[in-house]
Amino acid sequence: MTKKQKKMVIRLIASALFFAVGMFFEEKNSWYLVPFIISYLAAGYDVPLRALRGMRNGQFFDENFLMSIATFGAIGIGAMEEAVGVMLFYQVGELFNDYAVNKSRRSITELMDINPEYANLIVDGKEEQVDPYEVQVGDIIVVKPGEKVPLDGIVVKGAGSLDTKALTGESMPLEVKEQDEVVSGSINLNSVLEVRVTRLFDDSTVAKILELVENASSRKAKAENFITRFARIYTPVVVFLAVILAIAPPLLFGGDWGTWIYRACSFLVVSCPCALVISVPLSFFGGLGAASRQGILLKGSNYLESMASLHTVVFDKTGTLTTGKFKVTDIDGVTCSKEELLELAAYGEYHSNHPIALSVREAYKKAIDPKKVGVVEEIPGHGVRTELLFDGESRKLSIGNKRLMEQLSVSISGKEPMMGTTLYVAEGERYLGSITISDTVRDDVPSALKGLKAAGIKKLVMLTGDKPEVGRAVGDALGLDEVHGGLLPGDKVLKVEELLNQKAEGAMLAFVGDGINDAPVLARADVGIAMGGIGSDAAVEAADVVIMTDEPSKIIDVILIARKTMVIVKQNIAFAIGIKVLILVLSAMGIATMWAAVFGDVGVSVLAILNAIRALKYQSKV
Repeated sequence: MTKKQKKMVIRLIASALFFAVGMFFEEKNSWYLVPFIISYLAAGYDVPLRALRGMRNGQFFDENFLMSIATFGAIGIGAMEEAVGVMLFYQVGELFNDYAVNKSRRSITELMDINPEYANLIVDGKEEQVDPYEVQVGDIIVVKPGEKVPLDGIVVKGAGSLDTKALTGESMPLEVKEQDEVVSGSINLNSVLEVRVTRLFDDSTVAKILELVENASSRKAKAENFITRFARIYTPVVVFLAVILAIAPPLLFGGDWGTWIYRACSFLVVSCPCALVISVPLSFFGGLGAASRQGILLKGSNYLESMASLHTVVFDKTGTLTTGKFKVTDIDGVTCSKEELLELAAYGEYHSNHPIALSVREAYKKAIDPKKVGVVEEIPGHGVRTELLFDGESRKLSIGNKRLMEQLSVSISGKEPMMGTTLYVAEGERYLGSITISDTVRDDVPSALKGLKAAGIKKLVMLTGDKPEVGRAVGDALGLDEVHGGLLPGDKVLKVEELLNQKAEGAMLAFVGDGINDAPVLARADVGIAMGGIGSDAAVEAADVVIMTDEPSKIIDVILIARKTMVIVKQNIAFAIGIKVLILVLSAMGIATMWAAVFGDVGVSVLAILNAIRALKYQSKV
């Protein structure tokens, strides 16, 4: 509980005690009004002051103005108990609201705690504590146990564990060693690390995330905008109606002034749009907070609203559905063993830095003796020819694609290669076998796609710049509804526009990509979702939703959080308007007292706020 909240609790307790004293004495003593006046001032002395400040700023019809007029009116006609009760319970409602907002805000402001206050910069062999803004690319900084990593960089000395929970929602520490990338905002847990800075603070991961969070509230959902517009019109109208209710019956029909002013005050109390104005934005805020707890950042509540109506999800392939890292997935030894074939290919590709060559050497896992590698001849677009020296014998190998084998008149046999890129290996004209390298599917993708279907997503589509046959093979394996391959970035935009035209009115389309290559499509979709926000500037810049881990299953969490939030928003709107209209009518008819009006305002507000907090209580279903 904050200091402000503690002070308010003390004020309300004091007010309640004096209120009880006043109710006990009632009119038995001539000074019975004193405890009520003290109770009123203890609970709400600041409400009329805020109303005056608002009037000076041109805000005549806020809740402070309505509460002040209603309570002063009640005091004026001798309804002291009701006036004090209204103010006391109104402030209780405000305390609930303040607590609820802080509770919702806490999960998001935890992200703000990732902002580093200093960096330990090494200058002439000594450490100096400087502002992160002063550190330049290439500088070496020291991160000690318990400190935040202030800037993005590469570990040049040390190894240890980083807490990345505030960034990714991942509770398991991230192990790092020399040459590993570290990102700002994570916390060093257990050892001293020396880091070479790779980005200025303004370009760092933490700076981009903080900017995203700070700007999130500026993009409001349609429901929020509706409530804002509704309150601007609704409040002046009910004030005008209350004035008519107070003066028209006595002037026109000879009614009792006290009775009708009392009814008008009750009408004003219940007319406060607090429940709507507070609970609807609070519901969205709770949804944003629940998402941030799962390592998902949304740039505004409007995207939360869009995610609730998602119909089609379009995926990029490489780096999104697949890891983007090549891996040996099949070895077919035809005239030699698999082990020998992999060894020969690893030696033959020793001098190459191509991703395929790197994946072959990674699969081999053993150290390569450079002395065994002789002359290497690169054949552009085909492969390599090399001479290897094993046990004093020279072995001339050819490693490459099918075109190289045809050029050398080597007859290919064995099983049909699996999906992916295939290296064929021959010694002279003797075919040895093939090695298939594939971009592997992410571990959680199959379950994520099933979960999206179970969540009611009607269409799952994949767009890829890879060969159409490779795309189809991946799509068939994953059970996607549509696959389109061989697409350039511009082609992907056209295909997304085509899909947008096919969907029904109100249904939303999301595109899921992994960075700068997908920026045009991320921008064109109803909702752009970027995978892997950590270390990816493009993801934070281009997308509407940033998933801070490389887990497509998090999309299910966003959808479920969005739907839960929208249900709560609709419940609060229906409940608040329904109860208020009922009590407004009953107040105007004289059936509902000011105590009923208090429930209609404060009670409904508290119930709506408590309902809004439920948006925070989301537990991951994946």
